[in-house]
Amino acid sequence: MAASSQRKKKSGRRTPPRTSGNPAKRPVVEAGPVTIGDWIGAARLRTLPLAIAPVVIGTGAARSTGPEFHWVIALACLAVAVLLQIGVNFTNDYSDGIRGTDAHRVGPARLTASGRVKPRTVLVIGLVFFALAAVVGVAIVVRTEQWWMLAVGAACIVAAWFYTGGKRPYGYYGLGEVFVFVFFGLVATLGTTWVQVFMLPQQAWLGAIAAGLFACAVLLANNLRDIDQDREVGKRTLTVLIGRRATQVLFTLFVLVPFGIAVFLALLFPIAWISLLALLAGLPAIVIVWTYRQPRELVIALALTSLTSLLYAGALFWAFAG
Repeated sequence: MAASSQRKKKSGRRTPPRTSGNPAKRPVVEAGPVTIGDWIGAARLRTLPLAIAPVVIGTGAARSTGPEFHWVIALACLAVAVLLQIGVNFTNDYSDGIRGTDAHRVGPARLTASGRVKPRTVLVIGLVFFALAAVVGVAIVVRTEQWWMLAVGAACIVAAWFYTGGKRPYGYYGLGEVFVFVFFGLVATLGTTWVQVFMLPQQAWLGAIAAGLFACAVLLANNLRDIDQDREVGKRTLTVLIGRRATQVLFTLFVLVPFGIAVFLALLFPIAWISLLALLAGLPAIVIVWTYRQPRELVIALALTSLTSLLYAGALFWAFAG
């Protein structure tokens, strides 16, 4: 027994913590110290275009109403969106990690699930980003005197937390796409336009719908990648509920409908035609979703869809502001 104990000490290997229940919920512990790259990976930078795109579209819509709009407020809106997105990513890492949902995921390893970072540390970092977003948001409200928007900001943070947090997270019951559409599409885009010009023109609404659909498409690609693992741990995403084929069809619609919106907008803003160039990234994403053989391939589709949303937003900004 003593010799066996000495051999374990010499090996330097960390023993994974024991958990009871479904083996799929047992955390996967990875050896080695946490690096800056791990923290950057946990921030999930490939999802940031989903936070940037609605602000770009909303700012373009504000600019289309006249020569006067506020760059400082626009940048503050961008800061709020990005900080909230990073906060969501860290708290999602925490919540899924302590539930065991990420124990056998296909994509990059998460901090909590890997066992290399204490769950509380990940949670605190996520809450810090929420707090920073709240501070910038309050500054926007004070500057614009739109006090009712404090309630909107609070709703954004609550929705961000309960996506995977709390006892009954709505992301585990097929409602993730609904809230993503509302907050990453409508609220982010229309809120950006409103605080700059205090009006919501038609182009802001149409751009908000497009931004929301792209965000939903990214979520679908993510959940399609994890469909088998989610089924095992009881995470009932929309993809789990409707199956692979219906998810592929829905993903295709979510990517293509924004381009139909762009064609309509081109009747009013001719430069909007250039947004069709974003299909150079969107179409390969659709092909991957329909033809993938390994779940890991969907990581590429996810990144391409995020890029499509950003390219599309840039084109609409040019059309609106030009």
